[in-house]
Amino acid sequence: MAFLELRGLTKRFGAISAVEDFSLDVERGEFVSLLGPSGCGKTTTLQMVAGFERPTSGSVVLDERDLSAVPARHRGLGIVFQTYALFPHMTVADNVSFGLEMRNVAREDRRRRVAKVLDLVHLSHLEDRYPRAMSGGQRQRVALARALVIEPQLLLLDEPLSNLDAKLREEMQLELRRIQQEAGVTTLMVTHDQAEAMALSDRVAVMKGGHLIQEAAPFEVYENPRSAFISNFLGKTNSLAAELGVDDGTGALCCNGIRLKTAPSDHPQGPVYLSLRPERIEMVVAADALVSGTIIERVFLGNQWLFRVDTPLGALLVMRRNRGVREAELGDVVHLAWLPQDLRILPAEGRA
Repeated sequence: MAFLELRGLTKRFGAISAVEDFSLDVERGEFVSLLGPSGCGKTTTLQMVAGFERPTSGSVVLDERDLSAVPARHRGLGIVFQTYALFPHMTVADNVSFGLEMRNVAREDRRRRVAKVLDLVHLSHLEDRYPRAMSGGQRQRVALARALVIEPQLLLLDEPLSNLDAKLREEMQLELRRIQQEAGVTTLMVTHDQAEAMALSDRVAVMKGGHLIQEAAPFEVYENPRSAFISNFLGKTNSLAAELGVDDGTGALCCNGIRLKTAPSDHPQGPVYLSLRPERIEMVVAADALVSGTIIERVFLGNQWLFRVDTPLGALLVMRRNRGVREAELGDVVHLAWLPQDLRILPAEGRA
């Protein structure tokens, strides 16, 4: 039996269905992210787990305890909100201690637990500081410490890094993962940031239109998406419409009149959708090319170059690692190749 079990969770607001028949298991100590675009139902799902929204149907079971009739304040969950919700008139130590005071924990025990959790988030030296005198990353860690100090069975994170700038967000991803692993707390996070979900999570649950459409380890979801939506949502990809037909068993396809080879597939013959990641495309000599084209856009990303190449297949994104030398220029003709197994064949009804 899983530590957290969400069974058939459904939430309707009048005629609108925000979440429909959502089921998910989370093991003890696991970090799972609910990922999807705005309006997909991920925050509503988190609110039902927290007890802020009552499900239309379905159940939330935590450690074999059905929480359906348990008010939010009695569920004993740690929650970090997008805005952190710190008390501006309280010091760091007082903010972190607040939940323990509300539970009538003895003063000495409060002091011990606050000191322990501030050490965990590396803020012991700032215990007397006020939130207004702290950086965004420090305030985020205070909010995390306040959620952890009550020793929750489950930690809920609602877009916890969205208010940070890009560089600080990357740093805090590593910090958040470290804290979660050291605390050993089971964590459910809501995010629309694909990179954040993949960097932090043991498993990612992708949502669309209130439905769970795929859940697996980040690598598995990225490499083997079940649909065109997931392929496009998780990172950059080249989307190609193609026709899968009868061939010699090598899995040949026809795309814009060009025959391509792919790994054997059990997809039925007919229209299909192809996904080809930009980082899987190599620039090669003409004799080894599968297709050639002209560079129409070039973007320098620091550690990588991103090209858009006009080819007979359509415009293809190509990503190359920065090797410290200037790459091909706008207007250059380049020759492209990839391995057959790097073409992912997906159902045609998922075309973007």
